[in-house]
Amino acid sequence: MRIALAIFAMLSAILLLLLAQATSNSALFAQSYPWLLGVNGLAAFALLVLVIVQLRGLWRDLRAGVFGSRLKARLLLMLSLMAVLPGALVYAVSMQFAVKSIDSWFDVRVDAALEGGLSLGRSVLDTLQDDVLDKARGVASALGDGTYVSVSQLNNLREQAGAQTAAVLTSGGQVLASSSGDLGSLLPSMPAPSQLRSARNSRGISSVGEGEGDSNGELMLRALVPLTGKGFIVEPRILQITQLVPVSIARSAANVEAAHRDYQELQLGREGLKRIYTLTLTLTLLLAFFAAIALAFFLAERIARPLLILAEGTQAVAAGDFTPRATVAASDELGVLTHSFNTMTHQLGDARAEAERHRTELETAQAYLESVLANLSAGVLAFDSRYRLRAANKGALTILGDDLSDVEELRLPDWPRHDALAGAILDGFSKRGSEWQEQIEIANPDGGPQALLVRGRALPATGGGGYVVVFDDITQLIAAQRSAAWGEVARRLAHEIKNPLTPIQLSAERLQMKLTDKLDQPGRDLLQRATQTIVNQVEAMKNMVNDFRDYARTPPPNLAPVDLIALLEEILHLYANSRVRPTITAVPPAPTFVSADANQLRQVLHNLLVNAQDALVDVATPKIDIALTVDGQRLRLTIADNGSGFQSEILARAFEPYVTTKAKGTGLGLAIVKKIIDDHGGKIRITNRTEGGSAVCIWLTLTAPPQDTEKGEA
Repeated sequence: MRIALAIFAMLSAILLLLLAQATSNSALFAQSYPWLLGVNGLAAFALLVLVIVQLRGLWRDLRAGVFGSRLKARLLLMLSLMAVLPGALVYAVSMQFAVKSIDSWFDVRVDAALEGGLSLGRSVLDTLQDDVLDKARGVASALGDGTYVSVSQLNNLREQAGAQTAAVLTSGGQVLASSSGDLGSLLPSMPAPSQLRSARNSRGISSVGEGEGDSNGELMLRALVPLTGKGFIVEPRILQITQLVPVSIARSAANVEAAHRDYQELQLGREGLKRIYTLTLTLTLLLAFFAAIALAFFLAERIARPLLILAEGTQAVAAGDFTPRATVAASDELGVLTHSFNTMTHQLGDARAEAERHRTELETAQAYLESVLANLSAGVLAFDSRYRLRAANKGALTILGDDLSDVEELRLPDWPRHDALAGAILDGFSKRGSEWQEQIEIANPDGGPQALLVRGRALPATGGGGYVVVFDDITQLIAAQRSAAWGEVARRLAHEIKNPLTPIQLSAERLQMKLTDKLDQPGRDLLQRATQTIVNQVEAMKNMVNDFRDYARTPPPNLAPVDLIALLEEILHLYANSRVRPTITAVPPAPTFVSADANQLRQVLHNLLVNAQDALVDVATPKIDIALTVDGQRLRLTIADNGSGFQSEILARAFEPYVTTKAKGTGLGLAIVKKIIDDHGGKIRITNRTEGGSAVCIWLTLTAPPQDTEKGEA
């Protein structure tokens, strides 16, 4: 494209030069101007088509919103104006100058002067012609009829007349005698036959013509006079006298005539000249305009290309794309700039790759840390220097039973919940320094107490400061410790107390047997009551020791798939005639098996149902509801009653031995239930219902049914 445009511009310049030369050269104008005008017109039309195609493509890009089209349009407009405005000014001035110049050529005074000079020249030549004709008549009078003319006589008469040549000619143009003042010319200049006939038929004629031989274009005066005499002449004779016009007069006359002729030609072509100059200048302007616009389009693309590369590259870099852009093969500043930009993007790409690698490593480490924190059973809370929550792991949310989503922008003293934990954290950092540890007790989501071991540490100020708090739910740990302690107590009681009970009972019975016959009736009655009391109390202590033994020596469960629904139905048959008959209110859509020991699970259910019935003794409309629901990978069993519920101090220690609301009993029932459920890997929770009464929830692990039966062993 660049080479084609250069060649076309060169050809257009050559055509314009030839057109200008044809305008100033009439011969070239007459021969080639129409062809040159047509060729230049075709060149202008070709440029116009090129410009239209370029502008159409630019307009299409503008409408399509192609990136960089507006920059190209602005550059094209500015470059075109820079070329067109000076060209239009030069065109206007040139047109004005050409028209004024052509009009100034045709002045009335110039025309009159040329006419006067031409008339003056003609008058001088006429005078010279008359003078030569008079001289010829004088010589003719001296010669007579010309019958006998000698050369010497003719020569003398020529010299007397001051003529250049003299000759006597026949009417047919034959030379009879001649005389010449020019030694180099032997024969005179011969007149035309028409001149001879005119001279013979008149008294004589004169004419002006160019000289012959080496006259160098000088004018020559010719006079032809017939010779007449008294004798009879068969053929008339004609005298010719020639004389050169003075050189100065001939040259002046020729110049005046030539100037007048040229002036007349110009005057005849005056309007044509105006049109020619107007067409030439207009065509030159159009060629210059179209060529300037085409060149401006080319320059706009050349200038805009590196800028568009940079702009596109900048947008790509802003979008995160550091792919090297195309470069401009130029040694100027724009080419250096595109190469530098590519170098920069390459360096940015390397830097981003390095940063991406570090970011990936950091994200991997952060993900690993988050995974560790998420899988920690301990709760972790991170606060900034103003005690605003910045991070909390899954363990913390699980322990607190709260997602803490509404307290992220609140300071710790402004938390609407968890007052005990917030107070312990604030007191720990304010009173115990940057590192402390404390055991606190808070209310769990079910209303029961929850023991937490809380540790706090202040973060270094170099990392932004703040505080981190780690806490563990040690409720189960404390319960396990208490259970272990009670198990040890139960074992010791079973070992240390049960052994003396039998001798005591036997001794009491023996005393009764030995002393009954020796005492009177009142004494025998007293002995009977005393020994019976001893036996009864020993039996009660044996039962209590047996309960403690059972609690301490609960065998490990023999786990197998158990159909809990079938087991419940079997147990509920035993309560068909009781005052309060439990009812199953919710059952999963399919038979559900749990991994359990059927005998131990039966003991658990009996204990819970007995406790529920004992809690409904004073209730007018007692009710026990049993519900089974699937909770993830576990089956939840809920036994709810509408009794009075548990007191808060009892609810906190309901699973501890010897904690009971009954007037009689050891309080080992729920403790044994808790131990059995724990041995099953399950979970048990007691809560007070808002509508009244209490609810015991047990979670057991779901399992697949056995291969040889649809239901577990009951």
